[in-house]
Amino acid sequence: MPTVLSASHLNKFFYDPAKFQVLKDITFDVQAGDFMAIVGKSGCGKSTLLYLLSTMDTEYDGEIEMAGTKLTGRSQDFLARFRNEHLGFVFQFHFLLPEFSALQNVMLPGLKLGKYSDKEVEERAMEKLRLIGMADFARKPASKLSGGQQQRVAIARALINDPTIIMGDEPTGNLDRANGDNVFSIFHDLARKGQTIIAVTHDPDFAAGTDRVIEMSDGMIITSHENKGQ
Repeated sequence: MPTVLSASHLNKFFYDPAKFQVLKDITFDVQAGDFMAIVGKSGCGKSTLLYLLSTMDTEYDGEIEMAGTKLTGRSQDFLARFRNEHLGFVFQFHFLLPEFSALQNVMLPGLKLGKYSDKEVEERAMEKLRLIGMADFARKPASKLSGGQQQRVAIARALINDPTIIMGDEPTGNLDRANGDNVFSIFHDLARKGQTIIAVTHDPDFAAGTDRVIEMSDGMIITSHENKGQ
């Protein structure tokens, strides 16, 4: 499989209140179709790493390349466009607009990309809602959906532009076990269809079900292993 993400010798410092190194020489590659979990105790640097990989934080030493494009040193405008085209995000909290319908929420990144007509974006959004079993709720305001349903809509929104990578930051962290399992199974099915997924998680069951686990401690990768039999 081709490499879709390369992180080379990433170092990151925080300077407030004193200089502190939060990431230490992080190097790894991600192949197309990988379903990868980043795990470790709170404060180990895993969310900081995700913010670097997602190009939200550009203050670091080292190099990040994604989809054959070097991202280090690029302008904020370039990165914003790149993110919208190549990255889908699923956070612990869904960040849906409550007064918008499920369908309207899913359409937003597609309209912003400006690659398709409004009608095409709507058709694509319905296709993504069907994919995650939420087509029947397309016209319902986000505020009227359950927590598990809202997170599924957030996944559809992350998929709308057919991203190179979906990045999840504790995507099941705010859900009960049944809804968390449901969200995991959607990720698992997407990965089987070739979607690359990187998720930071505290959930050992979630991590155990992925293809590959990177474990961090004190800003370093301490282990990286494949999950057998997945």
